[in-house]
Amino acid sequence: MNLPSRLQLPPGAWPNLLDGLCARFPRIDRAQWLDRFARGRVQDVQGRALAADQPWQVGLEILYFREVDDEPAIPFSERILYQDGHLLVADKPHYLPVTPAGGYVRETLLARLVAQTGNADLVPLHRLDRLTAGLVLFSQRPDSRDAYQRLFRERRIDKTYEALAPALPGLRFPLQRQSRIVAGEPFFRMAEVPGEANARTRVEVIAAEGTVWHYRLRPETGRKHQLRVHMAAVGAPILGDDLYPHLQPAADPLQAPPLQLLARALAFQDPLSGDMRLFSSERSLRWRDGGAGEG
Repeated sequence: MNLPSRLQLPPGAWPNLLDGLCARFPRIDRAQWLDRFARGRVQDVQGRALAADQPWQVGLEILYFREVDDEPAIPFSERILYQDGHLLVADKPHYLPVTPAGGYVRETLLARLVAQTGNADLVPLHRLDRLTAGLVLFSQRPDSRDAYQRLFRERRIDKTYEALAPALPGLRFPLQRQSRIVAGEPFFRMAEVPGEANARTRVEVIAAEGTVWHYRLRPETGRKHQLRVHMAAVGAPILGDDLYPHLQPAADPLQAPPLQLLARALAFQDPLSGDMRLFSSERSLRWRDGGAGEG
């Protein structure tokens, strides 16, 4: 199922939607955008087709349908761990994007779950990187969505991750890492810079055997790539990380060993019922003889 992507139009001096979208997405040529407009594949939030020459209106939310030729199949399956009238909890495999991104439209967790449940109102309440496995919370219906989104905005949800990374025998644990993380170069990487900390992570050791240790990571904030940046910064880049501490040459995404990072648990007080909720991934991390396995 091809679901629309959402975009809130950012500030810019473009005279119309066509020029602005061409500037915003330089890898998509002008002819392709014109074709999408002609087929009604750029819409407002009510699903009404927009015109290419409509003025660029900062803050306007639009829907557009991404189209990818020869989209690769991802041979790993998600699992639904829980669902009720308001929430769905999925256990995501490595490699599968949560929402459309890059070369993936149909092969996403959201598209698979909509097709599986028939619920077009499903919306992820947070994100995991494509290479990270584990728990993702989805809202099942619009009228209760904001109550659950506030849990993340107000940091009232406890998130626990696990990672496999090189041993750090010279450090004392638990370790608190805090730093300022901002967008880096290239644009898809993040970087630590001097200044007031905006990212905080607690690092604990689950098992310390051999050259690879099993860590528990508790992020107190939610900066992009925070756990990957922090682990690389303390001298233990997560196994399988192709971005930190150094950008690695591009490889076949399904042939490279998966990033050994797992969103293990989510705990929170349900804003509707008041009940305490605890969800745990059924997956595991594995790294043997320089290779990795999907757990």
